[in-house]
This record gives sequence, structure tokens and C-alpha cells, in this order.
Amino acid sequence: MEHVNGSSQKEIRVWCDGCYDMVHFGHANSLRQAKALGHKLIVGIHNDADISKNKGPPVFTQEERYKMVRGIKWVDEVVEDAPYVTTLETLDKYDCDFCVHGDDITLTAEGVDTYHLVKKADRYKEVSRTAGVSTTDLVGRMLLMTRNHFKQGDQEYSVEKDEDIEAIDRLLKKIEIKTGSSKLGQDHSARSPWTGCSQFLPTTQKIIQFSDGKPPKPTDKIVYVAGAFDLFHVGHLDFLEKAKSNGDYLIVGLHTDPVVNQYKGGNYPIMNLHERVLSVLACKYVNEVVIGAPYSVTKDLMEHFNVDLVCHGQTPIATDVGNIDPYAVPKQMGKFILIDSGNTITTEDIVERIIRHRLEFEDRNTKKEKKEIEVFEAMQRVKLAEKSG
Repeated sequence: MEHVNGSSQKEIRVWCDGCYDMVHFGHANSLRQAKALGHKLIVGIHNDADISKNKGPPVFTQEERYKMVRGIKWVDEVVEDAPYVTTLETLDKYDCDFCVHGDDITLTAEGVDTYHLVKKADRYKEVSRTAGVSTTDLVGRMLLMTRNHFKQGDQEYSVEKDEDIEAIDRLLKKIEIKTGSSKLGQDHSARSPWTGCSQFLPTTQKIIQFSDGKPPKPTDKIVYVAGAFDLFHVGHLDFLEKAKSNGDYLIVGLHTDPVVNQYKGGNYPIMNLHERVLSVLACKYVNEVVIGAPYSVTKDLMEHFNVDLVCHGQTPIATDVGNIDPYAVPKQMGKFILIDSGNTITTEDIVERIIRHRLEFEDRNTKKEKKEIEVFEAMQRVKLAEKSG
């Protein structure tokens, strides 16, 4: 390993760990910042049993979470079944210089800071938490969809029991739910400073930080895909990997919120366009994103980006306004294929998981926030005592 000036330097290996449940751009941004502090980023991921014991049931299985983190562009290695409490032995085992975490707090079921050992040994660094998103917030957005009903195909999942409605309402009062710029279920009483979610404010700088910024080479075969990519998950990841394997440079077109709502209906999209942009840009298979891409793939788009191939997965293709096939142009050009990633998970499936276990998640989020508030108040009392003493 060398500096740009030619002097030798030891490779700095950075350790991060966590649940990484429902991986979103906040997780990705934390890992991006951690990678910037060294040369190699090693990410440890906790198993389902440890998460259930300390936090409550995860939305994704451990295998799904392992795959999702491996798909983030800044991650060099993934360690499966990482211990819930980070120890010096873990850092040494994987030859890591220090551990990095966001400026929030992670607690065990007993209320112990999971990083207390590495903090004491001065092998701990913090990065800024990404404002405007959290797993708790996303779970809340999906629970909001269950307040009355949620439709999936010909099936309808209804909330009919009064106790279920009351349980959901209790959670929604604790979490700031956002759909676009709207805020629903906001509670102005005491909230955890970490679980409580402020509004996400997108900037061009954030997009630049997530983007590779590399144009395609003249010899690259350019592949184009388009969709909502809402609540980015393993189904999306496997599809993008398969699409990328058909060429060299992958461009993803993201539809606007109104367009997604038109063909998805209900409360979709769960994440707004700006959030979806960052989630997709964090994927290591993606080279470029078209923000607010047209639903129908036009000849102008094909020529502008020099697209060689347009791919679509196994999900149904809704027609555009006027009953037009959105892929008519690339089909006529002989540049369209249907691909099968082998993964049938959809965003609707993830929402259904939340609906099926909504009371468990309500209990999980409530307990988590209560512990965080207790710890935060204790920290504030210590600071106050230090000032007065």
C-alpha cells in the first residue's frame, strides 16, 4: 500500500457491524463514510437469533441481509454471524485497526452499549448518522399502509380487530411517518433522538458522494433497466446483478413518484424518488441512474445513452397511457430481453411480512425507543453533573 507521494503505508482495515435489516441509503452512507477512514472495509452482520433476542424480529433473514450488504459498493468483506457486542478479539481476528459506527447508540437486551469495549480501548470512531431515514421509520411507513387495508393482486389483507388498529396507531404516534413531503403520525412528545426521524433533505452533494461519476468506455456494452426500485431489497439486487451480466455498464431509470403510484396504486411508493436514487446508487452493480426516467423507453433515450440492450424482469409490465407497450421501441430495435434473476421477492412481499407480524414490530419499536430514551436521559444527567461539578 502506498501514499500518492510514494511513501509506504500499512493497509488500514476498518470494521463495521450491525443488523443491516431492511438495508437503506442510511446504512450505505454510514459504510461509505467508514470506508473513507481506511483502505478496506470489513462488515460484520449479526444472526437472526441475536437480533431477535436484543431488538426483536428482523424483517429480512440473515442470508438476505448478508447478500444485501455484499451488494453495497463500499464493502470489501462480509463476516457472517458477527457477535452482537463488538470485542477487541473480533477486531484482532479480522486484522482491523478500529471499529466505526454512527453517532447513535446500539444497546443489548440488558441496555448495555454494544461498543463499550472498543470505546474503552480507544479503537472506536464515529461517523454522522444520515438524517431522514431509519429502519424504524420505514417499518412505520409500511405499518401505515395497514391502518385500513393493503391489497396485493386479488388478495386483500384487512385490519379488522380493534386491538390491531389500536396497536398500529400507538406505533404511528411514536414514529414520524413521511410520504413525500407530508408528515403523518408525528408525535411531539418525548422521542428518542436516534430512533426519531427528521425529514430527509436531498442535496446534489449527497448524490455526488454516492455516484461513481465514471462515464462508459467507448467499447462498453450499455444495459438499461427501469422501474420503481422501492424499498430496495434482495430481489432488486439479484435482478441488477443479472442485468449487469449482460453488458459492461448498467444504467437504471427510476420512475417518478406519481408514475409509480399510477401503476402500483395504494400508498406506493414507500420511499420517494430522492431516497430511491441513493438506494440504487449504493448498489455495486449500478453505474448510473436516470432520475425521473420516462415510463416508456423512447428512441431519444436509447440514442442519448447509447443503449445496447434493455432488460426487464419477470414482474408484469403495465401499459403506458393509451395502452402503449412501454418497451415497444427497444423491441422494434431488437434490443430487448426478459431476464430471470431466480429471485421472486417483490416490494409487496416485504410489506406483507410487516403486515403479518405488525404487532411484533410494534412491540420491537416501542421497546427500542424506550431503552434509547432512558440511556439518552442518563447521558444528559452525566453531562449536566460534569458542568456543575
